[in-house]
Amino acid sequence: MISLCILVFLCRHASFVEPFQPVPIFPRNALYKHRGQHFSDGEKSFFLASSRKPIIEPSQKRSRRPRSSRRRSASVTKELKHPDALETWRIYGVDVDPDSLEQSSKTRSNENEIRNQNVSPERLYMTTPVLKSLLKRLRIKPNPSLDDSKVEEFELPTELIDARVIRRSVDARRRNGSDPKYTYVVDVDITKENARDFKFVQQSGRMERLNYDSDAKKGNEMAVDELGDRASLPKVLIVGAGPAGLFCALSLASSGFKPIVLERGQPVEARGKSIGALIHRRSIDPESNFSFGEGGAGTWSDGKLTTRIGRNSEPVRFVLETLVNYGAPKRILVEGAPHLGTDNLVRLLRNMREDLKLKGGEIHFGCRASKFGIKDGIVTSVQAECSGEGLHVNSKKNLSFNQLDAVVLATGHSARDVYQELYASGVTLEAKGFAVGFRIEHPQRIINEIQYGKEWGRRVFTHRMSTDDANAQHFTKYGMDDKVAHSGNLPVPSYRLATNEAFDGESNRGAYSFCMCPGGQIVPSSTEEGELCINGMSFSNRDSLWANSACVVTVSPDDPILDEYRLMHGQLAGLEFQRDMERKAWTLGGGNFTVPVQRLTDFVAGRVSSSVPSSSYRLGVKSAACHDIYPKRLYNALVNAITQHFEKQMPGFLTHEALIHGVETRTSSPLRVVRDPTSLEAIGVHNLYPAGEGAGFAGGIVSAAVDGLAVAEVVKAKFLGEGKSSSQRTTFSVGFDY
Repeated sequence: MISLCILVFLCRHASFVEPFQPVPIFPRNALYKHRGQHFSDGEKSFFLASSRKPIIEPSQKRSRRPRSSRRRSASVTKELKHPDALETWRIYGVDVDPDSLEQSSKTRSNENEIRNQNVSPERLYMTTPVLKSLLKRLRIKPNPSLDDSKVEEFELPTELIDARVIRRSVDARRRNGSDPKYTYVVDVDITKENARDFKFVQQSGRMERLNYDSDAKKGNEMAVDELGDRASLPKVLIVGAGPAGLFCALSLASSGFKPIVLERGQPVEARGKSIGALIHRRSIDPESNFSFGEGGAGTWSDGKLTTRIGRNSEPVRFVLETLVNYGAPKRILVEGAPHLGTDNLVRLLRNMREDLKLKGGEIHFGCRASKFGIKDGIVTSVQAECSGEGLHVNSKKNLSFNQLDAVVLATGHSARDVYQELYASGVTLEAKGFAVGFRIEHPQRIINEIQYGKEWGRRVFTHRMSTDDANAQHFTKYGMDDKVAHSGNLPVPSYRLATNEAFDGESNRGAYSFCMCPGGQIVPSSTEEGELCINGMSFSNRDSLWANSACVVTVSPDDPILDEYRLMHGQLAGLEFQRDMERKAWTLGGGNFTVPVQRLTDFVAGRVSSSVPSSSYRLGVKSAACHDIYPKRLYNALVNAITQHFEKQMPGFLTHEALIHGVETRTSSPLRVVRDPTSLEAIGVHNLYPAGEGAGFAGGIVSAAVDGLAVAEVVKAKFLGEGKSSSQRTTFSVGFDY
């Protein structure tokens, strides 16, 4: 009887029953291909999310429970009314155990997949262990079917629209005896409603909602902007082909300029030969060496891309993406402490040079700027002395570049003759703080143990047999407990040490490690005979037996140790102090680029070492009294920093196996070419634009590149006007980083 009544009711109201309209069915691969897009069947629209499941339309919604009683479950599909309902949140502190990563088949070959497929590292690093940790961090229940899938089949829970790894680093602090772990920063796209449901709250350094300006990003691409007749554009000359000079030149060329770049050194191909002559025959070319040449001093270094001006800021990301476009590994976009290595730098510099030429720029190698023509407070010409021995070089001995509209001064901090010429020409210079010290080298196996401990230090593999065998042999003395055996691998570790309380006998100074090169070697960075300065470098694999880092102490512009130098050299006091220390090191080593060395334990004790361990420095070392090179107050500060601070921060750092090498003096420029903060022109000299590390406005590859881009922006704004350059305008942050 009841069934009959229901049937009669339905028949009477049949005109009010809406016929069933099925949801369109898409093939599985089509859903992935068209995710994030709207589709329509003429009456209803559908939005496909990253999870590849159609979103339920409002008319299909079930009644919901009160917000307080809703479960956090991955099985409930949320509706998406419009893309504007999306938010992007940056999630910090997504921690993953290395062993779980090793069990992920996707992780083992991720570098090969990045290299061989058109897959971004942001997607590829989003492995199953990372997703599980992310969901736990967000308190979202994972799907029961979550497993280690291939990239193309990777599914997110329905609460999340998309997720991307932005940064990956290793946390080796091992607090309270904890193991080392990988730490990820992940960006997630989520609906505003789900963000409220899961109580996403703005917390700096833990969970942050991002705001994107799509219009600003469009102007960052270095595509050539046709502006008509190039001959009518301003004539811009750039002195120096380091990061600041190259990025400035490429930016200008992309906007239609025809920049002229002068580089005193040689292109990377010829520069490699000059460095080979120094290493094998001790013959130095004062214009082409570890400090001068295409790419600047950073080319033959570790190629660090770390910076303190904002790792995820727009200009920094733009620099990293540009490097990738020219051939840098894609992993630098994700790694927390990215580095290129000399081998990668050589290749991408060659690509940057060729692209600059294709865009209409000129580059002259073997040409040293010798004189700046300044008249009535305006720079209009530059005289250059050219060797004519490099590639693409005019064979004349002297070149004159006249009727210049702008000169960008992007020399490195070793171009001391340029400082002297500017000083003589009346350009305003000011003394700035710098730091000096030594290179400290440890066997890499010791750093592995200090940073990762006895259990995990053995899990560092470089794939170089001699280095891996030495590391394995080092840990055999501890035995092996099957209960604590690990399968995960860890990268070659580095370290960073700092204190502001290095007591020099009268007051405190700053002391810190600088340019740490894991799996690296020590090289001569001198630019002429009679002066000995060293630096560190690594190849991309970081697979040598040694780890080295500068250990330096700060010198302020008004430091009492510079008093006698100020009396004789004025603003150039810091420059002459550096030279004096380098001459002392040359003499102490016996000349011929032999480096004076001392065991770290003997250095702090103030005694000459009776014997020294092997060193990565290939031109020879000599046991000497390195503790006598610097003034007593600087020596005291270094000893205090090492014994009272660094050893406490890294127990085992102070060891007889560590070797001090002298000297490291060129951590940064001791001078700054003063410039207007708005126009970026040198104070008192119009159309002269100091840029980069040598001018005192950067300290590293990335910050120098960012500063070069900032100068390019103001040059374009000045000569093209707001209307013509609006599509290219970007506000770049300018900062300094040791």
